[in-house]
Amino acid sequence: MGATGSRLDRRKARTRRKLIDAARAMLAGTTAPQASIQDITDAADVGFGSFYNHFTSKDELFEAAVADVLEETGRLLDELSSDLDDPAAMFAQSVRLATGIGWTQPEIARVLVRHGMSYLESERGLAPRALRDIVAAAEAGRFRVENPKLALAATAGSLLTTLHLMLVDPDFAAQPVDEQLAEQLLRMFGLPADEARELATMPLPHARR
Repeated sequence: MGATGSRLDRRKARTRRKLIDAARAMLAGTTAPQASIQDITDAADVGFGSFYNHFTSKDELFEAAVADVLEETGRLLDELSSDLDDPAAMFAQSVRLATGIGWTQPEIARVLVRHGMSYLESERGLAPRALRDIVAAAEAGRFRVENPKLALAATAGSLLTTLHLMLVDPDFAAQPVDEQLAEQLLRMFGLPADEARELATMPLPHARR
C-alpha cells in the first residue's frame, strides 16, 4: 500500500511539474494570455482531466509558474553567494547574477520582466532575499537606508527595467550592465564611489556568458 501510494505521489508530482514547465514556456513567450487549458495540457503532454487534480484554473497555474521561476532563481543566487560575509558584497553579487539572467536564460528573464513586479510582497523568490540583504547591510552599517522596502522597490524596478532593455536592445545588452547596475545601486545606498566600483567588479562565481 505504501509503495503504491509512493508511486502515485511521484506520478502526481511529475504531472504537476510538466504543467508548470509548460506554463513557464508560455509565460516566456506570447501564448499565455490566449492559451486554453487544453493547449496547456497538450503542451505538457498530460491528460486534460489531470489538470484539475492540481489547479483550479489556468490563472492559478500561471501564478504557480511565476512563483516557481522566482524561487528557482532565488535559490541559485543564495547558493552562489553563500561564501560571502559582507552583506553589501552579497547584494552586489546577487544583483549582477540576476542581471546576468538576461544573457544566460532569456526565457526566465522574460517571465521576470512580465510578472516579477507583482511578486514584490511574496515570501518566496527574489524579493525577500533582496530585502534580507538590504536589511543586513543596513544593520551592519554598510548601507545608509532608512526604508528597506523603498530600497527593495528601487532595486526591483531597476533590475526589471534593465532585463527588459537587455532583451530588446542588443547594443544595451553588449555593455557590462550587470556591473553598472550593481555599482549605481550601491552608490544609491550610501557606499563611496570607489568601494561601489570595487564590489561591482569582483569576480563572479561563474562566467557571465
